[in-house]
Amino acid sequence: MVRVGQVYKGSPGDIAAARRLTEGLLDHLGDTGAPAPGDVVANVQLVVSELVTNAVKYAEGPCGVDLRVLGDAVEVCVWDTSEQPVAEMGPDPGRVGRHGLEIVRMVCGGFHVTTTATGKRVTARIPLRHP
Repeated sequence: MVRVGQVYKGSPGDIAAARRLTEGLLDHLGDTGAPAPGDVVANVQLVVSELVTNAVKYAEGPCGVDLRVLGDAVEVCVWDTSEQPVAEMGPDPGRVGRHGLEIVRMVCGGFHVTTTATGKRVTARIPLRHP
């Protein structure tokens, strides 16, 4: 199992840093076997970016990213210190913004939220290969 993680302060620059962390993990997969297709890499980075954006925007304080390669999928887990529940909004082409979780659901087919003693964790899985 390949795994990386990083804790961030909760600032806007953390979003790009989390994408770079993700790219580094997926680049490493190419060193150990077949690299992930480019669109899969882009999808994993998109999911990480959307989840970290939510953590930075809606939770005050630190957040973190844990990435694990589990067989044929990447598990993305983003945690934050907010006890506020995740609010997924339904599709609305007229709404500006607040489409992050809608995007995550479309890319991953779903996600799971776990409440912790200090906040919450949002976890999603993205297949590394096309079906």
